[in-house]
Amino acid sequence: MKVLLVAVNSKFIHSNLAVRYLKAFTKDIEYNCKVREFSINDIVDKVLQEIINEKPNLVAFSCYIWNIEYIKMLANLIKCVDENIEILYGGPEVSYDCKEFLINNPGEFLIEGEGEKTYREFIQLKLLKKDFTEVNIKGLYTKTENGVFYSGKREYMDMNELVFPYEENDKLDNKIVYYEASRGCPFNCKYCLSSTFHGVRFLNIERVKKELKYFINKKVKLVKFVDRTFNCNPKFAMEIWSFLINEETNTTFHFEISADILTKEEIKILAKAPLNRFQFEIGVQTTNNKVLKNINRYVNFEDIKEKVEELQKIKNIKQHLDLIAGLPEEDFKSFKKSFNDVYSIYPEEIQLGFLKLLKGSDMREEASKWGMVYSPYPPYEILKTNHISYEELVKLKRVEMVLDKYYNSGKFRNILKYFIIKFKTPFDFYYEMGSFLYYKGYLNRNISAADYYKVFIEFNEEVLKENSILLKEIIKFDYLKYNKKKWLPPFLDRYVDKDKEKEIKSKIKKGEICNFDKFHIEKFNINIIKYVSLGIIEKGNFYVIFDEKDRNGIVSI
Repeated sequence: MKVLLVAVNSKFIHSNLAVRYLKAFTKDIEYNCKVREFSINDIVDKVLQEIINEKPNLVAFSCYIWNIEYIKMLANLIKCVDENIEILYGGPEVSYDCKEFLINNPGEFLIEGEGEKTYREFIQLKLLKKDFTEVNIKGLYTKTENGVFYSGKREYMDMNELVFPYEENDKLDNKIVYYEASRGCPFNCKYCLSSTFHGVRFLNIERVKKELKYFINKKVKLVKFVDRTFNCNPKFAMEIWSFLINEETNTTFHFEISADILTKEEIKILAKAPLNRFQFEIGVQTTNNKVLKNINRYVNFEDIKEKVEELQKIKNIKQHLDLIAGLPEEDFKSFKKSFNDVYSIYPEEIQLGFLKLLKGSDMREEASKWGMVYSPYPPYEILKTNHISYEELVKLKRVEMVLDKYYNSGKFRNILKYFIIKFKTPFDFYYEMGSFLYYKGYLNRNISAADYYKVFIEFNEEVLKENSILLKEIIKFDYLKYNKKKWLPPFLDRYVDKDKEKEIKSKIKKGEICNFDKFHIEKFNINIIKYVSLGIIEKGNFYVIFDEKDRNGIVSI
C-alpha cells in the first residue's frame, strides 16, 4: 500500500510539520509512505499530475484555512482521474464539522484533531484490510454506504510519544522550518482554536535541546516555534533560551510569547543573546481593555509596552507586534487608538490583521451577539460588526498595505519619520497615504521598486502641497542604503564632483576616513546624517560613503 501525505503550503518557503509527524510516527510500520509538499501558488493541474504520477493507493491532505478550497478542488480531480484512490483529510480546518465535511466532499476518511495516534491505528488497520466500522479507532470518521461512522473523541497524547519529524537527508535550505516544544495554551482567547482545549503539554526539555541541535547542525536559517505561548512556563523557556544563546550558530529562532508575563530573570538571560538569534511575535490585538475582556484576554497594554521597551533597550531581538481589526465592540476610533499605541513603541514590525471567525472558535459561536458578519468562505474574515462597518474595514486594509510595505520592510524609516511629524498621529499618515495610493490606482497594480519611492514625492506635492527638495535628499539616502548604488531613479538628483570624489577615494585608500573595501560616494546638499540622527537641517555640500558590503556601514564627511 502506498500513502501520499500531501501538504499545500501558503508559500514555497514554508514547510509542513503535520505530515512529517504522521510519517515519523509510523516509520516502524512496513508500508510505502511519501511526503509531497506544494504551495497554493502552484497550478492545480500540475499538482494533480504530480500526485497521480506517484500512483498512490491513498492520498492524505493536511487542511488549513489557506488551502482548503485548493484541496477540495484537488480531491475532486483525483477522483475524476481514478476513483479507486482513497482520500483522507486531517487538520484544523476539517476538525470541527467533520461529518458534514466528509458527506459533502469526495473522500472516505477524516481524522479529527490531534492525528498521530489515530493515523497510526488507521494505517495498521488498512494493512490488515479490516472493516473500519467494526474496529474502534478514536478520532476517525469513515464514510460508508450507510452514512458516516464515528468512533468518538481521542484523548490527547503525551507529547513525548511523538517521533522527531525531521530526517538527516531532509533538504531544508531556504525553508522556514517549524518546531513545537509544547502543545496547548494557558489562555482562552475567543478567536483562537487553542481556546477549544485546556492545559499545556511539554516535551522533555533535554529532548528539545537535542532536537534543536539538529537544526543548528543543518544550518537552518529560520526555525519557527509553533508553541502558542512559549514563555508560559518561565523555567522551561529560560532553559531553552540559555541553551540556544550558548550555541555557535547563525540560525534564528522565532517564538510567540506573551510579553506581559516576561520576568526580570528572563529579560536578564535574553540580554545575553547574540544579535539575530531570537525574534519574538507578540499578540497585542487591541489596547482597549473593554474589547480585551470581550475576547477573554486579561492583559494590560501598559504591561506589554513596558516589557517590549525593556527588550528594545538590549537591542538584540527583533519584535513583531500584532493587532486585529474587527474585534467585538472595537470601532474605528478605538482601533485608531490601538494602532497609535502600538506604533508609539516602534517595534521592528507591526502586523495589522483582520479577525477570522474560525470553525470551532468561541468567537464564531458569539458572532450574532456582536453583530458580526463574516465571509462564509475561508479564511472566514470579518466583513462588518455592530461597531465597525465594511467600508471602514476596507479603509483599514489600505492602511495595512502601506504599513506592511513601508514600515515592516524597514527600508523607508527615514522617509516615514519625515512624514509622521506632519500629521496629528501616525495612523492619520498611514490612512491618508493609503487613500492616496488607492485613488491613484497604485494598490491595484504592480509598480516598480523605484516607484515605491516616487509615490512619496507625489503624495508630498499633491496632498501636502509642499516642496520636495529636502524630501528628495531623504529618499535618496534611504534608496542608496537598501538598493544598488550605481543607478539613481531619474526623479532623484545626483550631484557629481569628480575632483572631490577622487580626493575622498585617495583618503579612503590611505585609511584616513574608513576601511571599507568596496564603497560608494554620494553627494548631498544637506547634512543627511545629522538630519537622520537629530532631525536638524544643515544645508551645504556633504558627502556620504556607503559600504557596499554592509548597509549599516555609512560615514559622512
